[in-house]
Amino acid sequence: MTSRDTGDTAWVLDPILEIPHVRAAVLLTRDGLVAGYTEALSQPTAERTAAIISTVQGACRTAAAAFADQDDAQVRQVVVESDHGYILVAPTAHGTCVAAFGDPEVRLDLLAHRVHSQVARLGEKAMTAAPRSTDGGSPA
Repeated sequence: MTSRDTGDTAWVLDPILEIPHVRAAVLLTRDGLVAGYTEALSQPTAERTAAIISTVQGACRTAAAAFADQDDAQVRQVVVESDHGYILVAPTAHGTCVAAFGDPEVRLDLLAHRVHSQVARLGEKAMTAAPRSTDGGSPA
């Protein structure tokens, strides 16, 4: 399975799909824009899912801060269990987020491990990306 995406994100999402019973995954920005999605989803479904996941992430950050009686809290992961399966969401340090859906038979521990591994790889890639030039020329 490959990602249908706006950039090259198959390397992030495809390993998540290798976990048995994982059905779909989305890579999104903190503000809910789709950066990539797996072929089990249509573009409208991926966009709707990304917007919802972004809202859930924001609500969870607010709830975590409220419970801790703090102004802000970072969320490491969100797990939603439904009668259709599990959604696991993990944010990256640089503002993107990976969300994966597995049916009720998915091993949640394996899914969490793989999603967090891919989030770590995303972070490593972001840290090693070449600097961008602001003048339209090549990086200095």
